[in-house]
Amino acid sequence: MTERLTTVRLGTSIRPRSPEIENEKTVAIADLLDENAFQPTCMTCGPYDLLLSVEDGKLVLDISGQAEDGGKKVVLSLQPLRGIIRDYFMICESYYEALKATTPGKLEAIDMARRGVHNEGSEVLQDVLKDRIVVDFPTSRRLFTLICVLHIK
Repeated sequence: MTERLTTVRLGTSIRPRSPEIENEKTVAIADLLDENAFQPTCMTCGPYDLLLSVEDGKLVLDISGQAEDGGKKVVLSLQPLRGIIRDYFMICESYYEALKATTPGKLEAIDMARRGVHNEGSEVLQDVLKDRIVVDFPTSRRLFTLICVLHIK
């Protein structure tokens, strides 16, 4: 299948990422490369390489393919995702705090909420991308994780 990503990189961050965040990034990229569906509507043939970054408050997907159509930059507003990213970070903070000292039932409830917000962000991202890049839900979910990694301060 050629409508897929074969490499994914993240743009540089202003601050160094913690080992935990680097691990999450590495796992998300490995999972994404293992299984994904990625078809830019402006390009004719993959597989594709992706550089994901945030520039001037906008999400930038710098895509290059194997065909003669060269590379394309897809620039999207992050506005539809800002609130969801903020909520996701708040729930993740609660989850990591709860890991230190809470009951398994409460931890499970927080984790379910975290997954729900993550799924919501993935659906919004899929919708924002739909006219420019067609992705399946698992691909969108992993891309949302990487977008969150780019926003960690």
